[in-house]
Amino acid sequence: MSRVMIFKRFERFWHWFQALLIFSLLITGFEIHGSYSLLGFGDATRLHTIAAWSLIVLWLFAIFWHITTGEWRQYVPTRDGLFAVMHYYLIGTFTGAEHPYRKTTKAKHNPLQRLAYLFFKLVISPIIWLSGLLYLFYNDWPAVIAGALSLETVALVHTGAAFAMLVFIIAHVYMTTMGHTLTSHIKPMVTGYEDLDEPAEKH
Repeated sequence: MSRVMIFKRFERFWHWFQALLIFSLLITGFEIHGSYSLLGFGDATRLHTIAAWSLIVLWLFAIFWHITTGEWRQYVPTRDGLFAVMHYYLIGTFTGAEHPYRKTTKAKHNPLQRLAYLFFKLVISPIIWLSGLLYLFYNDWPAVIAGALSLETVALVHTGAAFAMLVFIIAHVYMTTMGHTLTSHIKPMVTGYEDLDEPAEKH
């Protein structure tokens, strides 16, 4: 076992800043929706808009980084080992079984994680983007959009995507607790390093 840099500095920055922005959006978004009163509607709306634009900029940088570094390959789905990983999370983790997947720097995510992250990136996030921008620029809709959509429909889609985002986060946080210790899956995203069955890179 070698201590290997598996999550680079930008990955860690992107992950934690994205988490902060998403939590900010969920808290302010549900207040705007009328679920509770915390900041006040005006402040919640302003913070929600700032966080939304910040997240869009961050996502654009992350997309550029994934493309230029080739890290997009980490999310290519595969069936190889998928059912073994599913069996582990459904049964094996409660019976003390060993995790069937062995992480490497070229394959950081197991097959189930790849599907979950791909769904997050290609389904939930674009719906959040599109519906949020449509809602924000409602007064500037061209006639062709205004004739086909209603603001209520856009709001419902945006809220539905927000709930999907919340479910994803709850599942994601829960899965991080399923390592050898409560924080063993979280530490690599803080330090960047993890003990893997491959030689450490020379610097």
